[in-house]
Amino acid sequence: MRSVVRVSITLLVALCVFTAAAPAASAQAEEEPDNIVVLTGRAEVRAGETVDNVIIFDGPVVVDGTVNDALVAFNGDVLITGTAREDVVAVDGRVTIADGGRIEGDVVSRHRPVVEGDGRLDGSWERWNPRAWSNAASVVGWLAVWLAFTVSSLLLGLLLGLLAPRAAVAVDAAAARGMGPLILWGLVLLIGLPIVAAIAIVTLVGLPLGIGLLLALGLIYGIGYTAGAWILGRRVVSRASPIVAFLVGWAILRLVALVPVLGWLVSLAAVVVGLGAITVAGRRARRRDVVTDESREPVPTPPPPPPPTPTPT
Repeated sequence: MRSVVRVSITLLVALCVFTAAAPAASAQAEEEPDNIVVLTGRAEVRAGETVDNVIIFDGPVVVDGTVNDALVAFNGDVLITGTAREDVVAVDGRVTIADGGRIEGDVVSRHRPVVEGDGRLDGSWERWNPRAWSNAASVVGWLAVWLAFTVSSLLLGLLLGLLAPRAAVAVDAAAARGMGPLILWGLVLLIGLPIVAAIAIVTLVGLPLGIGLLLALGLIYGIGYTAGAWILGRRVVSRASPIVAFLVGWAILRLVALVPVLGWLVSLAAVVVGLGAITVAGRRARRRDVVTDESREPVPTPPPPPPPTPTPT
């Protein structure tokens, strides 16, 4: 793991150097360069020269002079006959310290460095492990996705709770009547909406509708996830307000989401239940409106008053 951290720092320095020095790296400078950046070819520090950084993406490195800071070779061997004062990183290559050469820092490479004659390696060698780097990158990426979804779902839930508190009550009431219809409707929407969008895109006539639906799927599933958090939170704190219930359910779901596989399954279940609850609540609200309209009887119009009786003269 140390090599991953070390290489990350070194590559960050290399990226900064590349960004700053790349425009001037292609030209042959008459004065002594501060940095050597090569995309493909050969990077060479001649005897008597002193540079700050050497970064090469494809090709060998030969150091007869002195490199003060980072020396990074992504794909190529490194030959040191001069001095490298800091770490040397060879992502896919071998580092050779020739007779008279010296590396004062550490070496990070896939292969053990070769020290010839009175060459010196003052630091240590750390094996470059691509698998460890890949695992670390995947973990960082997964945490970034988890954090992004955590923040976005929190903001969405709070916004919906403030704008539509009655909807949260209706969703909870729909869930209290039974989970069977909720799961059925949730699965229909979860699977059916992408299919409908794909069919609309294929027909060309419904292309705008299909593209719009595909773009809206993230928001739709996010709303379903929020409703699922409401339902879960209401089961934990039954007398709490919709906002508090959502926060409790949301916190439970986001903590469980840290568990591999299980977190994904629980999140999927929350989306299914939430979408189903929204659908069932909407259908019941519409049915109540229809029944109310049909039950209203027309108010009879009162008969006109009889004409006045004429008085005798």
